[in-house]
This record gives sequence, structure tokens and C-alpha cells, in this order.
Amino acid sequence: MPKRAWILPILLPALLPAALLRIEVSERSDVQDGKAFAAAGPYERIAGKAYFAVDPNLPANKIIADIAKAPRDENGLVEFSADFYCLKPRDPHHGNHAVLFEVSNRGGKALQGLFGDDFLMEQGYTLVWLGWEFDVPPGRDALRLYAPVAQGITGLVRAEIVVDHREIRRSLGDRSLLAYPVLNPDDAGLALTVRDHPDSPRRAVPRETWHIEGGTHIAMPAGFEPGKIYELVYTSKDPAIVGLGPAAVRDLMSFLKYGIAADTILGDHHDFIKRAYGFGVSQSGRFLRTFVYYGFNRDEQGRSVFDGLMVHVAGAGRGSFNHRFAQPSRDGHPFLNTFYPTDIFPFTDLPETDAETGITDGLLTHATPSAAAPKIFYTNTSYEYYGRSASLIHTTLDGASDAPIAPTTRIYFLAGCQHGPSPFPPERGEAQNLANPNNYRWTLRALLVALDRWVADGQEPPPSRYPKIADGSLTALRAVAFPKLPGVQFPTRIQQAWHVDYGEEFRSAGIVTIEPPKVGSAFPMRLPQVDADGNDMAGIRMPATAVPLATYTGWNLRSAEIGAPDELYSMTGSFIPFARTKAERVKAGDPRLSVEERYPSKQAYLDRVQAAAGDLVKGRYLLERDVPLVVARASAEWDFVMR
Repeated sequence: MPKRAWILPILLPALLPAALLRIEVSERSDVQDGKAFAAAGPYERIAGKAYFAVDPNLPANKIIADIAKAPRDENGLVEFSADFYCLKPRDPHHGNHAVLFEVSNRGGKALQGLFGDDFLMEQGYTLVWLGWEFDVPPGRDALRLYAPVAQGITGLVRAEIVVDHREIRRSLGDRSLLAYPVLNPDDAGLALTVRDHPDSPRRAVPRETWHIEGGTHIAMPAGFEPGKIYELVYTSKDPAIVGLGPAAVRDLMSFLKYGIAADTILGDHHDFIKRAYGFGVSQSGRFLRTFVYYGFNRDEQGRSVFDGLMVHVAGAGRGSFNHRFAQPSRDGHPFLNTFYPTDIFPFTDLPETDAETGITDGLLTHATPSAAAPKIFYTNTSYEYYGRSASLIHTTLDGASDAPIAPTTRIYFLAGCQHGPSPFPPERGEAQNLANPNNYRWTLRALLVALDRWVADGQEPPPSRYPKIADGSLTALRAVAFPKLPGVQFPTRIQQAWHVDYGEEFRSAGIVTIEPPKVGSAFPMRLPQVDADGNDMAGIRMPATAVPLATYTGWNLRSAEIGAPDELYSMTGSFIPFARTKAERVKAGDPRLSVEERYPSKQAYLDRVQAAAGDLVKGRYLLERDVPLVVARASAEWDFVMR
């Protein structure tokens, strides 16, 4: 069926048990020319715009920051809309009765690429996306939230700028995202500062050397210096009601699970959709942690929304998704977007008490009762331990012992991997070492199957696998026994989570009154211990790590060319191949055994890879169907290292 584009309003009955008013469809077409995807059959694509209205007086909506200050329609409701996208079986009865919702990362759709080929459609999922972020620029085929603003409200905004190459003009928003305008661009009291490291003292940049352009950009004719952290605090006006983003996700998913049978958009979906899963990567994973924390996993009628969550490479973070003048794109890297409300207490699902503040809190206890707690898989790579404070999701706040995890939670450490696998063959880019290509996507596929069986059939998922203090596989930075490798510098600085104070109204009302925030002590970070090769000992070891040709790390350092060479290079690990022969190893002074000392032949190596993959299949950390793909990739890595 050819692509068809039109505006087709789908009006839903007034008694719809959710805050979704209507969906206007602009496209409805076949996927891949009507190809059949296993038992699910052909799929169709539906794109359009979803319209919502929420009652600000309902308890479920009072958790939305500044909802009381949002404009209301004649019925006293707050209206907003969001871009909608869906891939569904043409005949819904042939699907697997589950919705898989990807939290869009800055407007994009990465779900299918991460799981690979047509896997998700062959599994029969109804795949859904919705815009939830208001600051996504328009006009680039990205999903956006169209949120009202709290008119007349002013407040503080902090912009941080880090460049890798000299630039003279930068947006005050995060990277390519939209910025809050400066209320008074010519204010002589505006102060730009610069510092060398996140915890270094700030130095004032002379006011005459820079200026504001168009209210949303800052220009410095002499150029911003690479490898420095610039920061501007300014006053803006009319903040978006950012918390309507998670509310939109809540209400769409509620409709998909509990909506009427007469819906003409998805067919008789009330009969075939029985389970709902949320999936989020990085920023989107932090969104899901925040979503649960505030209580958005209950709809307006108090019913659970997501039955299961896969929170991928989010570390211990949450984010700026529900407070005044929030910048949702701002995250929290070792050397970028520092001291935003991302890595803030609480970190664990179960409650802990912060001895410094006396506050007791947990992700599953703040606003969500146990009846609405979804089953959760946390998956993190090595990078998240160095660059995203991941240890805090399973250690006590003093870093002295392992913390208990909720019975509905599993934690999986993808050992020897970086935030997102590097393309193969790997390149160095602007880091000191080659990027880490260790591919963990196959394990994500197996874990999704396990999560669905846990929810649908009650089948226990594979046991959690993560490094622990009790057995010595999780330790302090200074105690990581990384080998001394020629030309390789082990990190001396990692990302930290700090006690931060944004003012008395931040925790209660989502209002920031102190920028930059007051920074107190850091929470102790713990890192995976490594073996003699420098490879992580604990967790799910992909065959590349279990039968190595290299050292695979979650960390890499910035190159001298882009400045700050002692800081971590964001989201990137290292691939440090072994010497091919003993003679090369001895000449280089490399303490690791060479490839020829480990494996008598390529076939012997591949046989061991096959065995390691088989062990993962037995543990349900890998699907049998993916073993040939793992072996083929291992063969390519052998050729790369040995050429």
C-alpha cells in the first residue's frame, strides 16, 4: 500500500477513561511494502498528533510541577498535544498482546536499531512513540511535546557550554535543543564564568568580551576555549509546564491498556493489548526512573500504567523532567552538564536515609504504592559506573556495603561495554584510545523476552548479575587493579554524584532559587574490579570479554587536541587489543598475554567463543538464534586484531 498522508481526526467518546481527547492521523501506511513478520504478519505505520486535557485538581495531576499555573480551557482543564507514532500488526490478533513504548531520546526513535533487524516486529509487539520533550527543535522529523507555559512567571536558568573546538557562538540550550530566552540580554549584571574542572573555582569572563544574540545564543568573538566549562546564569520568563511530558506518556499508555474497544485507530486494541512495557536508553532511561519516582505510573483512576520497564544505561540518574524552567536534555556527564538535578538522591528503588540531610526516600516509595510498581530491569555498561554513578543503584549511600534490591527489580551489568557499542571496526575519534565495539545488543533481546515472560506468565527472569562489594568485585577507584599498559592512562577523575542544594522550594514545589546550586559532599562511587587483562570480572560477560582479544573498558579519556585530557570522554569506552605475538608483547612491554599465547588458532578461538555463547544461552542472557551472529562478529574482531 503506498504512503498516504492526510489529517484524519479520530474523535474518542467523552467517557474515555483517560485524558486522551483525540488522535489526528496524518499518515497510515504499510511497513516494508506489506512484508509479513513471522507469525505477527504485516505491519502498518500510523503517525499523527495526540491531544490531551488533564484536570489540575485531580491528585494524579497535582504531581505535575506548576500545573496550577497552567492556562485552562472553558472546562477548567489544561490542554496540550504531542506527536504520535506507532507500528502495529495490521491484524492485531496476530500480535503478542503487548505494547512496547520507547521513551523518545531528544525526539528520536532508536528502538529498532538497538534491538536489531526486524526482531521486535517478529516478536509481535505494538511499537509506540510519543513526543514528551518541549525543547526539541521543530522541522526535523522529531517527536515533540506542545506544552502550555506558566505565563508571567520568571526564574533562574543556568546554561553550561563546553566545546571541543574553538567556537564563537553557542546556543544557551543543551547542544541542539531549544533554549529559554534571556529576559534582559543587555543586562550588565549578567555574569559568565569559566572553570577547568567541575569542582574547580569559577573565574569571571569580562563582560565586554561576550554578548547575547537573539535572546537564546551567546557570542564571544575571541572564541570559547576547548576543554573549559563556561556557565551563564540568567533570568527567563514563561516556563513550559515540562511535567506534562510524563503525563502525556501516562495517559496514552493508560488508553492503550484500558481504552474502549470501539477505537478505530488501533482496531479492537482493548481485546488484544494486555501488557505494556516502557523502554528507555540513557536520557530516556532516566525519564523512566523519574516517571516512577513521581508517581506517574498510576493513571487518573489509580491504575498501573507500565507493567514492566527496561531502563538502559541510565546509571543512577533521574533528570529535569518535572520542575520549573527544567531543561530536559541536560544530563550529567563527567565533563558536561554538571550539577543539574540528574544524579540526586534517592538512587535506589528501596528507601535509604541520607545521613547528611536526614531524608529517607526511594524511587518506589516516594509517590508510587507497591501495587503500581512495575517489574524493572536495570541494564548498565561499564561506562555508567565511571560516567553515570551506576553503583549508587545497588550500594548504600556511604559506599560501604551492598544495598538490598526490590523483589520486582533485576540489575544486569553488561561487563566490558560502553554506553552504546562503537561501530565496527572501531575508531579513535577525539579520545585517547580506540572506542569500545563490544556488542551487547543480543543480550538486550534475551532480556526483553525474559521480562515479557515474567509479566505474562510469572516465569522468574535470569538472576541479577552485577558487581558487589561483598565479594570484592566492586571497589573504589584507587583500588581498581588495572594493569599498567604502554601508552594507556587509567582515569584519575570520574563522574561524581553530589549533595546539591537548589533552594528550599525545589524538593517541595520544583522551583529552583539557587543557581548554580550549593554543592556539598560527594557520594562515594564504586567501580567494577578487573582481572589481569583489565577486563571486568563481574556481570554478564559477552563472549568478547569472556574470551578476549583485547581489554574492553567503559572509560576513555579526552585527547589533548580537544583539551582537558585528564577528563573522561563522554559515553565512550576503550578497545585496547592484545599484541599478536609474544615477541611483539615483550617488545612493547605489555603485561597481557598475546593472542598467540592464548589461542593456538583462529578456530580454537572461535570454538571457545561458541562455548561462552552457549553458557549465556543456558543462563537466558542470550537467545539461541543469536549465537551465529556472536560467532561471526568474533571472527571479524580476530581478523581486525591480527591483520
